[in-house]
Amino acid sequence: MIPAVVKKLIANRKPAAAEAEATAPVPRARRKSAGRHKDWFEIPGEYFGENGVIRVLESSDVDLGSLLESFREKTYTKPFVVDDGETRRLHFDLRYVQSAMTIKQPDELLFAYTQSMMAFLLFAPSPRHVVVVGLGGGSLTRYCYKQLPRARITTIEIDEHVIALCEMFELPPPDRRNLLLRADAVEYFATTDEFADVVLIDACDAKGVAPAFCKPAFYRQLRERLSPRGVAVINLIGIEDRVELMQRMVSRAFDGHCLSLKVKGGNQLLFAFNEPDFDPDWDGIKRRAEILESRTQIEFVSLARRLKRSWKRDGVG
Repeated sequence: MIPAVVKKLIANRKPAAAEAEATAPVPRARRKSAGRHKDWFEIPGEYFGENGVIRVLESSDVDLGSLLESFREKTYTKPFVVDDGETRRLHFDLRYVQSAMTIKQPDELLFAYTQSMMAFLLFAPSPRHVVVVGLGGGSLTRYCYKQLPRARITTIEIDEHVIALCEMFELPPPDRRNLLLRADAVEYFATTDEFADVVLIDACDAKGVAPAFCKPAFYRQLRERLSPRGVAVINLIGIEDRVELMQRMVSRAFDGHCLSLKVKGGNQLLFAFNEPDFDPDWDGIKRRAEILESRTQIEFVSLARRLKRSWKRDGVG
């Protein structure tokens, strides 16, 4: 049975699309079991200009007509998955991809900025504890879990709806090395007794860096929970004024021991170092970059060179 709202949406489309309407499949959400109280609903992506299917997680009594209308009107507010058979993407809006995974190689990092965040390995090659702030589609968590077999990975995510989708993104199962916490990262760093060798912050809202991370106290508490030679990497994106404010906050909290890196796509990464006498051994870092690049698909040599330029330009040393 075709929901009435779908009939209405088709009738209201522009006349120029009449021929396409005659052949385009009517979107019919298919329910798939996903637990006792919730279900996956699959919507043909082509109706919304996407390949594959759109998957949403909703209660089993959801009104399917209203669900389809919310996608049509771009008012759906929860995260959802677009799967084209080759890649699986996390979205909050069809216009922007929040995270992506190749189905055949789920542990690879597809985005330039997530690859660049791994440049922390040039300074902290053997971390014992990595904290990832912002789960998204789990790219950083999966990569660190695979590439750093001796490290514990703690992932912090505040949005229960993002966590509910994690089974679609093949996150490693919880074990002694892998912990996923539903928590506010600000509260976590203010209350935890744990120390981290590396903290990766990739938590954004629709306007860029989430407001919760635009407060000086957060970075002071973050530094207190880093090990003596710990590194924090913050993904900065969004409104220019907010990005500049964040840069000043982080720099003050870490006594100016920061390196910046611009990444294709509009992202800017900030590497902050807890070491009081931060003075990198760039010859050693170059050799480490060559070894890392030979083992991965990440261009560590170029990253090392660009970070060295930041160090010289900004007078960190």
